[in-house]
Amino acid sequence: MARKKRKRPHGMGCAYERSPGNWWIKWPERGETRHAHGYQTREEAERVLSVIVANVKAERDGLPVDYSKTQRLGDLAPKWLDGRAITNRAIKTDRSRWRKHLAPAFGKLRPAEIDAARLRRYVEQKLASGLNPSTVGHTLKLLSSFFSYLCEEHIAPSNPVSTLPRATRRLFRSKADPKLVPFLERADQIERVFAALPEPFNAAFAIGALAGLRTGEVLGLEWRDFDFSARRITVSKQARDGRLAPLKDDESRVVPIQRALEPILAAWRLKTGGNGLLFTPAIPTRGGTLTRKPTFVRPHTLNDHLRRALTKCKLPRLTWYQATRHTFASHWVLNNGSMEKLATVMGHSSTTITERYAHMRSDLFRDADYEVISVKLGRAPASVASIAAPSESGTDSYVMVTRADSGSVGSSVSD
Repeated sequence: MARKKRKRPHGMGCAYERSPGNWWIKWPERGETRHAHGYQTREEAERVLSVIVANVKAERDGLPVDYSKTQRLGDLAPKWLDGRAITNRAIKTDRSRWRKHLAPAFGKLRPAEIDAARLRRYVEQKLASGLNPSTVGHTLKLLSSFFSYLCEEHIAPSNPVSTLPRATRRLFRSKADPKLVPFLERADQIERVFAALPEPFNAAFAIGALAGLRTGEVLGLEWRDFDFSARRITVSKQARDGRLAPLKDDESRVVPIQRALEPILAAWRLKTGGNGLLFTPAIPTRGGTLTRKPTFVRPHTLNDHLRRALTKCKLPRLTWYQATRHTFASHWVLNNGSMEKLATVMGHSSTTITERYAHMRSDLFRDADYEVISVKLGRAPASVASIAAPSESGTDSYVMVTRADSGSVGSSVSD
């Protein structure tokens, strides 16, 4: 007689296989049935389930939850990164940051062993090694996302990154004033850089500086994206990692074609035939991968040519982003353009983000800004003296004596 399968005790959850190599677990918690999945073996699923059930029971009984037996971060990260790859387009960068920075520092530790003091030491070590503060901040942001996932899975007691004190956050916060980020400040500088760039990089520069497109958006443009009769550019994709990809915010937008940009586009359209991509590699056999031929110009190629052009023009060194997108936003504001409309053109969700690109500096005010208040103050300023004197009522009074250059004297008494 076959032995009857023993049921798992009530409230202990269960592990089951949905597809080969894909084990799921479920357990009751606070009146609801919760699920988790992605485990390759029954043993792994049972091990995670037992920890979760024990923690749920301890929490229900008012006992401290024991997180000392959870897996190490280095063992938990691969599953988390695989799941993150489904929703995050920057997964390649996330994997690189975990491998280069986070794994060496925290991979051998358990979630409960990470606290504010350990995170501060990590920040100090990275900054001492010369790592950019912005990069340090990005790695901690990634670690915070990791801990949010661990908390949802009941593997970590809390997210230590979210409770970092302000003193620690100041260490990796960028100290650069966004209003002082450089750009091409005068129209003649834009003209000189355009003239110093060879084809097709001068046309790409003109689109970036006069339409405000991101670097990848410029490289992903096709002639069908242009409506010359309506003077509009439809921006719906960008070039990233050698292929077309969705925009940063996944929403297409319409950008106006400035009058100064029209002749540049007309000449380049006539030269290229007006079909396909605007900008393609000059040497089709150079670059690419074993399985994919080069199709798009690489961003670092634009920066190389820009650096030579700036040197030739004897201008300060700028990145392609600063010389194009930053320049466009700044000149839009300096020419009294609408901040709301600029946010729409640049693809920002709010004007708060746009203000980081519109660098209004005190030395770049227009002539009209110096004549906003138009008054005539022909008379010489009067000299004022305040004399404290006792009043007849016994309380202190202040006699204000004003002496003008004409010699007349006026006085007033206030109680």
